[in-house]
Amino acid sequence: MIDFIREARNLFEYSREIRRDLHQHPELGFKEYRTAEIIAQQLANLGVEVTTGLAETGVMGILRGTQSGKTILLRFDMDALPISELNKVGYISQNPGVMHACGHDGHIAIGLSAAKILAAHQNEINGTIKFIFQPAEEGLDGAKRMISAGVLKNPKPDYCLALHLWNEKPVGWVSVLPGALMAGAELFQVIIQGRGGHGAMPQQTRDPVIAAAQIVNALQSIVARNVSPLQSAVISVTYFHAGDAYNVIPQTAEIRGTIRTFDTEVRDLVIQRFKDVVHNLSMAMECTEKIELWMLTPALVNHPEVTAIVGEIVRENGATIVDSTYQTMASEDMAEFLTEIPGCFLLVGSANEDKGLNFAHHHPRFDFDEEALVYGTGWICAAAIGLLEKQPSV
Repeated sequence: MIDFIREARNLFEYSREIRRDLHQHPELGFKEYRTAEIIAQQLANLGVEVTTGLAETGVMGILRGTQSGKTILLRFDMDALPISELNKVGYISQNPGVMHACGHDGHIAIGLSAAKILAAHQNEINGTIKFIFQPAEEGLDGAKRMISAGVLKNPKPDYCLALHLWNEKPVGWVSVLPGALMAGAELFQVIIQGRGGHGAMPQQTRDPVIAAAQIVNALQSIVARNVSPLQSAVISVTYFHAGDAYNVIPQTAEIRGTIRTFDTEVRDLVIQRFKDVVHNLSMAMECTEKIELWMLTPALVNHPEVTAIVGEIVRENGATIVDSTYQTMASEDMAEFLTEIPGCFLLVGSANEDKGLNFAHHHPRFDFDEEALVYGTGWICAAAIGLLEKQPSV
């Protein structure tokens, strides 16, 4: 059996160099031009067939084994976030206001390191490996656009794999959960239309601030009183704006936020109750409402049989804690690939509290223990080879 963890450790300097270079030069979704150029060049150096410009900046590499067989897709996301970094490290972001605050720089380093290892074992690959480097995971429909660009064709993958470095858990931990791992996400915007006026004469107005405030409070009762305690949902209002002056009751108030669910029936229930609450409270306060809801991503659901095989593989390859119960209300657009192709998404522990590397994703001081690059690389290589060898019937 190939010791992929050992091979990944031998590549650690390369993985770290790639990661830190990308961390210093973060790029937002659909603007990852420098990142894509580096990826394409690294893949081409390995003799991988490279296609660029997919969904603007996406890159695809195809590595064909010397033996025929199934096709597996390995997906890695590339984009950074509009956050000003507060870390004090030698590889701090050089792009003001932009930061790799979610570990995507690490995902790219893992993807390129995996490509190096798998290319070195090309004679042992029973099938084809597609490397997908995807732009715009952070809420910009990057996965959908890559699928529309044809990455699931010629050849069509039989299985798919991806991972996410996860700072809620320590290095050595990995989540391998069959079924729903990450929540589906909706975004919402509600505009409450009232009648503005002088703050000293509220009786002449229809105050949208009061209506919106009551709506925010009432929305919290939906999960508490309409969703079974044995099921999960989240409604978070994250934005509230109304007015611009101390003595003016405004015409409108606006709230925005997100809804998270695992189950489609729960989702439908929560959205219907959301609409009911907003409409009825607006009407009770003599205001009107405009509601906009749009899906960010469906729930991320791992295929049971594929995930069972991947779980066995990571246990054999150095995972100290294999967690088959962990779920999170965070979302990931890898869900779009998993609705089309059976596969498995891994969460790979990356935190180290002793080193202070435990800030949450999207925090301006987010950073991770780079030892996680070794595990991520080793596990995804082992899982890819293992799935091509075992060829589960799905």
